[in-house]
Amino acid sequence: MTVDNTPEPVIDRDLPTPKTEVLAAQAPRKRRWSERLPVVSQLRQSVGLQRGMLITGLVITGIFVLVAILAPLIAPYSWAQQSANGVKFGTQQPPSATNILGTTVSGFDVFSRVIWGSQTALLVIIAAIACSIFIGIALGLVSGYFGGWLDRTLVVIADAIYAFPSLLLAIVMSIVISHGQSNLWSGIMATALSITVVFVPQYFRVIRAEVVRVRAEPFVESAKVIGVPTGRILTRHVLRNSTRSLPVVITLNASEALLTLAGLGFLGFGIEATSAAEWGYDLNRAIADVTSGIWWTSIFPGLAIVLVVLGITLVGESLNDLSDPRLRTRRRAGGAA
Repeated sequence: MTVDNTPEPVIDRDLPTPKTEVLAAQAPRKRRWSERLPVVSQLRQSVGLQRGMLITGLVITGIFVLVAILAPLIAPYSWAQQSANGVKFGTQQPPSATNILGTTVSGFDVFSRVIWGSQTALLVIIAAIACSIFIGIALGLVSGYFGGWLDRTLVVIADAIYAFPSLLLAIVMSIVISHGQSNLWSGIMATALSITVVFVPQYFRVIRAEVVRVRAEPFVESAKVIGVPTGRILTRHVLRNSTRSLPVVITLNASEALLTLAGLGFLGFGIEATSAAEWGYDLNRAIADVTSGIWWTSIFPGLAIVLVVLGITLVGESLNDLSDPRLRTRRRAGGAA
C-alpha cells in the first residue's frame, strides 16, 4: 500500500479570493472628509478654463482673507493715524518712503487704510452672510415643509423685499439702525444687518424651493410613517438634502455685500473714518482729488474693491458652472484628471 506524503496546500483564510477581489474592485471608494468639502470637491472636478478661473478666484480671495487677518502686522500705521514720531504726514502727499502710497486729503496713510479696509470688509461680509443664512434657512425650511397660509405669507413678504432696490433698502436700514452715527462695531453691525435684510429673501427662496422638492421624496415619507419626530426630519433629512446650492449663493452674495458696503460708504451712510477704514468712504473723499491730478487717493481703494469682487465672483461663477451638469466641462476619455 502506497502512502501519499504530499503535503496538503495551505489555504490562508485571510487572503481575498478572486471573487472578493472583483467585488472590492467594483465597490466605490469611500471619499475622505476633505474630498467632500464643497470647494475641494468642485476643484477636483474642474478642468481647463473652469479650473483656471476657480484657482485664480481662490488665490485672490485667499490673499484678501490673509491680508484682513494680518492687517495689524502688515499696516505700518493705524487707519486714522496722521503722524509718526511727532511728524505729521501732510495732506495729499505723493507716494514716498514714509507713505508708500501717499496720503489722503485728511492726512491719513493710503496704504494703511487700504490694508485696514480689508479687515472691515471681511467682518461685514462674515456678519451679513451669517445672519442671512441663519434667518433665510430657518424661514425657508419652515415655509417649504409646512406650506399653507404661512408659506404664502412668507413668499409674498420675501418677493416684496426682493423687488425693492437693494441699495436703497440698505440705506434706509442703515439710517434706522445707526442713526447716522457709526463707530467700528456699531457701524459693522448696522451695515451687516442692512445687508442681511437684502439677502434673506435670496436664501429663503433657494432653501424653500429645495425643501418643496425634498419633502416629496420617499425617504421623507418613510420617516413620517415610522414615527420620526418632525424636528429630526427637518434637520437630519430635509435640511441636509436642501443645501446643495448654498456655496454658490454664499460666494455671489459675498461680492454683493462688499459692493453694498462700498456703496453705503461712498454715499456717506457707512462707518466714520476715525472709527474704521472703509474703501467706499475713501473713494468718496477722493472725488475732488481726481480733477486735481491726485490719483493715488482713489486708485488704490478702487483697485482693492475690484480685485476682491473679481476673486469672489470667479469662485462663485466657477462653482455655479461645476454644480450644473449642463455647464460642466466634461473630461475626455483618457484625458488628465
